[in-house]
Amino acid sequence: MQSVHFTTKSGYNSTMNTMSQQKVVFRLYFTLVLLAGFACAAYAQQAAPTKSDAAEILDENTDFTARAQIQSAPVVPFNKPVFSIYAKLGPFTPSERAERLEYTIRQLKEDPGFSLERMEFVQDGATLDIVYKGMVIMSVADGDAEYFQKSKEEVADFYRENIARAIDQYRQDTELMTILTRTGLVLLILSLFYFIIRYINGLHVFTRRKVVSLRGTLIKDVRIKSYTLLDEDRCIAATLVFIKIAKYIVLLTILYFSVTLLFGIFPETRGLADRLWNYVLTPFSNIVFGVKDYLPKAFAIAVIVTIFWYMAKGIKYFAGEIEKEKLVIKGFYPDWAKPTYHIIQALLGAFMFIVIFQYLPYSDSKIFQGVSVFIGVLISIGSTALIGNLVSGLVLTYMRPFCTGDFIKIGEILGTVKEKTPFAIRIMTPKNEEITVPNSSIMSAHTVNYSHSARENRLVLYATVTIGYDTPWRQVHELLIAAAMRTRHVLAEPPPFVLQRALDNFFAEYQINVYVTEEKLMPRIYSELYENIQDVFKDAGLDMTSPAYQSFRGENHIQITQRHEPDGSFFDRAAVQGIDRR
Repeated sequence: MQSVHFTTKSGYNSTMNTMSQQKVVFRLYFTLVLLAGFACAAYAQQAAPTKSDAAEILDENTDFTARAQIQSAPVVPFNKPVFSIYAKLGPFTPSERAERLEYTIRQLKEDPGFSLERMEFVQDGATLDIVYKGMVIMSVADGDAEYFQKSKEEVADFYRENIARAIDQYRQDTELMTILTRTGLVLLILSLFYFIIRYINGLHVFTRRKVVSLRGTLIKDVRIKSYTLLDEDRCIAATLVFIKIAKYIVLLTILYFSVTLLFGIFPETRGLADRLWNYVLTPFSNIVFGVKDYLPKAFAIAVIVTIFWYMAKGIKYFAGEIEKEKLVIKGFYPDWAKPTYHIIQALLGAFMFIVIFQYLPYSDSKIFQGVSVFIGVLISIGSTALIGNLVSGLVLTYMRPFCTGDFIKIGEILGTVKEKTPFAIRIMTPKNEEITVPNSSIMSAHTVNYSHSARENRLVLYATVTIGYDTPWRQVHELLIAAAMRTRHVLAEPPPFVLQRALDNFFAEYQINVYVTEEKLMPRIYSELYENIQDVFKDAGLDMTSPAYQSFRGENHIQITQRHEPDGSFFDRAAVQGIDRR
């Protein structure tokens, strides 16, 4: 990453550049506001409001039930819905009635003497007419009264009041003083937001300089132990990027709210301003009310999680006491405590999830349920071997064939158990080779635990030799026992003993058995025992070679050396004894 360099070489040029940028931003901002205002005003004059907007004008105290089954027509004489017509009148549909009423209201606004008090009700057969100076503004039929479930007089009075209110509002909106006031508000808002933007730009420049000046003081390298996650340059660069993003977010927010306020000033664009406000307020209100409605369920989840957490904590405490052997349970071994705790913890977690599942948001959604099933299928298909090793690990834990630190043999693998995991164990061989054995492989192989035998009954090591019949067996016994007693780490009590395993055609098979407690030194003990057996037989002048081989030696009989001396090479000794090196 390139180093970030900051210079303040020319203060005047920097100031002029900043002012130029502010002017460009203000001009662009002002142009966008004007263009958006003209476009939205033209749109508002041509666009018809939605049915839901018209429906909001209805009397809140009106109780009706047939609204969903009837097609409504909003009455919009001045780009703002006054009310809606829901019933037909003779051959005229609600839409045709609404169009005629809009035309009539536009004519009435030109009459300076128009007022609410001068509109009268005249009964004309089955209809009740709203009349002004002999001109029928609209007629209220039985269908209108039936829809609102009120009398025709009440419905006519509702229509009359809304017509008068719409005309009065239009007159107020088109007065010269009102127009001047709104123009002043526009200028005030533009000026206010211009100074706010200018202040934000100045604050941004000041903040950047302040961040750079903090190099080496508050802003330092971010380290995790000896690893440098972020050096000073990267920290400053990241901070400046964050400040720049925050600046643009604030500017866009100000622009959004300023345009919304400007649209709200003029009646022609007031509906669009309401929509812009709703774009922000609706998601925010949905979040607030969603959180409010979810609070009881969240509280229930918190209570359930707290209960299960303290239950797991209590079980962990008793498991620790059992593992330290402070708490003794008959038949329950200390090395069972930790895995048993993990099993109970997993069961408690699963049970807790089942309990709180019904309180999770969208838990009854089909998508949520489908994803849960899909994940479950993936786990069940892809974790067959994993589950097998896990189950085998649990079986081995409670079978206790070996513990961590034991010297064992699994198949052909000999070594010390370094670690036991739920899925495998790690063995360190005498050659310092670390071997990982899956638990499922251990279950299918035979295991020998030398450490357990050494602790409980003393481990017996044995070696087999074959000696010809020309050597008395009692002498062989004495020599083998003498070799065993010379071997280090072999116990004197109980003493070593010899067993005769077989009588072959040419030799007898002897087995020397010794007791040891240092099972981890077994390879060295065997090596030293073999060395001592050879030494004692050579000291006694006995040849350990098979009799079948001795009969074919002929004249080239090799002399038995007395002892292996470190001085001199093998070829020197062979020359003294007359061995042909060819």
